[in-house]
Amino acid sequence: MRILLDTHAFLWWINNDPQLSAKARSHIEDVSNEIVFSTVSGWEIAIKSQIGKLTIASDLEQFIANQIAQNYFTILPIKLAHTLYIHKLPMHHRDPFDRILVAQSQLEALTILTVDPLIAQYSVATIW
Repeated sequence: MRILLDTHAFLWWINNDPQLSAKARSHIEDVSNEIVFSTVSGWEIAIKSQIGKLTIASDLEQFIANQIAQNYFTILPIKLAHTLYIHKLPMHHRDPFDRILVAQSQLEALTILTVDPLIAQYSVATIW
């Protein structure tokens, strides 16, 4: 299965946060799954770090790169098609980062690992 991590799922995974469900954890740990990190999550983490909503103890670029490498995650860049597809999505969610994740999920045939109930309102497969 190809699984796209929502930003909170990535952060909870790398911090071993108990908010990450056992089911979500087992899907990430399953080596038969391809776990995908969207560059939109990197963008969201950078913004939240810059405005003080998130603290990263080390150099952000190196930290994210190390986490992706150590966990064998695949990086999914934001493509023009992803950004343009947003106009086709209903406005269930107003968060631009999550809307990109939904577009990526639909266009790239990915299941989203998320606790966000608004994402589940779209025509995407979710795990939690």
